[in-house]
Amino acid sequence: MAAFIGRRLISMLITLALVAVVGFIVINLPPGSYLDVYRAQLMVLGTSTAEQQIKALEQRYGLDKPLHYQFYKWITGFVRGDFGRSFQYNREVSELVWSRIGFTVVVSVCSLIFSWMVAIPIGIYSATHKYSLADNIFTFLSFIGLSIPSFLIALVLMVVSSRYFGMSVGGLFSRAYENAPWSWAKFVDFLQHLWLPVVVVGLADTAGLMRVMRGNLSDILSMQYVQTARAKGLSERVVIYKHAVRNALHPLIMNLGMSLPGIISGSTVVSIVLSLPTCGPLYFNALRSQDMFLAGTFLVFMAIMLVIGNFLADIALAIVDPRIRYE
Repeated sequence: MAAFIGRRLISMLITLALVAVVGFIVINLPPGSYLDVYRAQLMVLGTSTAEQQIKALEQRYGLDKPLHYQFYKWITGFVRGDFGRSFQYNREVSELVWSRIGFTVVVSVCSLIFSWMVAIPIGIYSATHKYSLADNIFTFLSFIGLSIPSFLIALVLMVVSSRYFGMSVGGLFSRAYENAPWSWAKFVDFLQHLWLPVVVVGLADTAGLMRVMRGNLSDILSMQYVQTARAKGLSERVVIYKHAVRNALHPLIMNLGMSLPGIISGSTVVSIVLSLPTCGPLYFNALRSQDMFLAGTFLVFMAIMLVIGNFLADIALAIVDPRIRYE
């Protein structure tokens, strides 16, 4: 097991280094930069010192140097916790990221828990009651969940909640609590707004997980070792939950590892539609404006979460299936 974890750690570090290099190059591939946009804005305003300000920014951040030097300066600062400065917001990247990452993690983790708590039991029930009325209903609903975009579900739930239930929708707080200090009333208001993004973001994952669980468990229940377990006189509950479900969870565990980057980025389109103060819209704006330090930081964070997710998924699979340790 130790050798298995060591091999995964080495591959994880190599992957992170490659992602950081390639990601920084890709972000800088489009022609121009944010400084070009900033120069045009200063020219429109008629600022006489526009060119001097641009030159000062280029020298400060090494933007007048080759790309490899810019990457070296950024990545060495990244290791020390200095992620650079956002040109668009004129603030430190670390301030922008930490101000939103808490809400992003809460929404993403709650959505993940919601989707697993709903999808796994339904998938097990559908696989053990194939072609029943309930299975057909769940199958129909899962196809609807897979086909309808999340932002459309968000718009529908916003209209229904506001018009028929008189609930305040959009954002994570009411206007009276947006800038207020934390209190019990603000926490309750936060919970009243939290359910909508959790349900919207979680529904698409729920539908996919449900179908995967049903298909995997259906195949496993027809395998010989399951039939042998039944022939030994084991109860149906033990056969299903101890033997079949354990092996059916393999692809879901791998999918869980792949979903960890969403904890950083969140569902960007849904966050924009619902006006959520999460990292997704911030990352989207950084890419549009070529705010390279902000966009690069988000890219590396998501890469870190992805490799950590795969690393944890590999360990979980090695625990569930010992054969994987020797591959």
